Amino acid sequence: MPKKIAAFGELLWDLLPTGKVLGGAPTNFIYRINSFGDQGTLLSKVGNDKAGRDARTALRNLGLSDENIQTDYEFPTGSVKVKIDEQGLVDFNIITDVAYDHIEINTEMIDAFSQADCVCFGTLVQRYGISKNTLRELIHESPDVVKFLDVNLRKKCYTAATLEDSLRMANILKANDEELLIIKDLLGLKNENLPNLAKEALETFKLDIILCTLGSNGAFCLTKEEVFCYDPGYQITLGDTVGSGDAFSAGFIHYFMNRQPIDEALRFGNAAGAMVATTTGATSPISKEQIIGFMGMPQKRNSVKVI
Repeated sequence: MPKKIAAFGELLWDLLPTGKVLGGAPTNFIYRINSFGDQGTLLSKVGNDKAGRDARTALRNLGLSDENIQTDYEFPTGSVKVKIDEQGLVDFNIITDVAYDHIEINTEMIDAFSQADCVCFGTLVQRYGISKNTLRELIHESPDVVKFLDVNLRKKCYTAATLEDSLRMANILKANDEELLIIKDLLGLKNENLPNLAKEALETFKLDIILCTLGSNGAFCLTKEEVFCYDPGYQITLGDTVGSGDAFSAGFIHYFMNRQPIDEALRFGNAAGAMVATTTGATSPISKEQIIGFMGMPQKRNSVKVI
């Protein structure tokens, strides 16, 4: 049976060198969740402007509902100026004080959140008080739901307090290697070695699972039962990395919530992220079957010692 997955956060336009593309980590995540066969719901807000109307249309064209997308009559639809270097790596200039910073609590959002099997959130949507407080109310109303934190630390868009609060609300943390070290520095953790740091974070914040992506070197996960898994990276022809981390998250959650072994969930998420990185933009169509086929092909892998 398909799982119900809800994501709270930013719906925005990525302003790429080649033009604008619908984006936002929760949006990309829910798009992939639906493409894998689960029932994804996005909770966000757009402005009462052309960009907002276009975002709703683009969302529906991706097969997603805009039922839980609010309209803001004061603040504009969010956007991000995206720069991509010659290696396909991405730099974001995120516009502040936009519609998704002002998501308001309502009965429909409480129902979508509390009735989900898993909810996803990050730190970017917590820059301002309204959306931050709405998220906390939704978490409070959903005590039995699996809570997945994809931190997505963007420069000047998070604080130590927000980060610590988010970790204490979560069951599962997903971060990249750089973000895990930022968590260490901001929150006073001690370990430099990534698996040891992950274990320290698990214990400190009472998490169930930590996922750490390592760029082209793959990803590892660690559970509170001290189950450790590592999956090497894929040697691919890079398009860009926009949305690859969101695909990783969606792939892992799809397998994990459908009771697949955690090492298989890590493998599928890693392959999903790699395949999206061969494309441009975050929402190029890639099916579950294509990813499974990719995993079954002989591949050159990048392996590093992580333990």
